[in-house]
Amino acid sequence: MLPIQRSAVARRASAALTLVLVLGLSACGTLRDAATGMSTLGGLIKPYKIDVVQGNVITKEQVSALKTGMTRVQTRDVLGTPLLQSVFHANRWDYVFTYRRGGSSEAEQTRKLTVFFEGNNLVRVEADDMPTESEFVASLVVRPVTGKERAMEASEASLKAFDESNRKGAPQATPEPASAPAAAPANSYPPLESATGAAR
Repeated sequence: MLPIQRSAVARRASAALTLVLVLGLSACGTLRDAATGMSTLGGLIKPYKIDVVQGNVITKEQVSALKTGMTRVQTRDVLGTPLLQSVFHANRWDYVFTYRRGGSSEAEQTRKLTVFFEGNNLVRVEADDMPTESEFVASLVVRPVTGKERAMEASEASLKAFDESNRKGAPQATPEPASAPAAAPANSYPPLESATGAAR
């Protein structure tokens, strides 16, 4: 009878342990959500997420400046250093650009441009539809300025107020009468230059 009781106790302990594990694991998600809510004060404060820009920004103006027959150096001068230069495809340069706005639900922008060479000369360009420079700048997020902007230059009135406060607060210095120069101590060194400017 004793072996039967042990197996019943073992089954109950196993069931209790399984129940504790299931409840513990289900509580992990709830605890994470609670911690996130507490760290953002109930969702009132949102953490700052930066914009992520990777790769080379290529514009329509740059693509239109590419001409077949250009050398690799001239191509690099127009487009910049390529993001990808494969050892196995030495005659192909890939330029990839991605832009993801921080804290935004918008999909990231991705653009690709590939240039092909024969020897040292450009022969072909494959590119996505690139924006003009002004279109690209307009697509960037301008964050709203909170509060009143501070002036970066001092106005005439603020300069006058500053001068007046300095005059009032600073003690008036009285000029001291000119006195004869003090005698040099016995162990002092001679000057490095004479009065005429020549070194001794």
